[in-house]
Amino acid sequence: MGSMEYIKQDAELLNAIDWEMTPEEAVRLYLEWGNNWARGNYVIRSKNDETLYFAISTWKEPPIIYLIRRNSEEAKEIARIEMPPAIRKAFAKENGTLKGVYAVEGVVKEWLRKELIN
Repeated sequence: MGSMEYIKQDAELLNAIDWEMTPEEAVRLYLEWGNNWARGNYVIRSKNDETLYFAISTWKEPPIIYLIRRNSEEAKEIARIEMPPAIRKAFAKENGTLKGVYAVEGVVKEWLRKELIN
């Protein structure tokens, strides 16, 4: 599995990331694609359609950011990124401490974009 450096070094991968995709939206689009209204810009037409997006898992400590490649058949973790302590603390302040899978938003999203794009 890749890391932050792995993503930085692959321009094609970096450019394919959908920064607006959330884990909930990915499930709705790719696992329920035959039962959805075509909302927004996303329409899934076949098994060849896929998306790359970030999600945060808080099931274990510390929370981990994953880059996920999802299509209608699977979700594959492409990269694993650990948050620095200050970002982890800000994430907990924004989202609380419940276990689950979260979208990358707020401070975490700003930090990731800065690290990967700049």
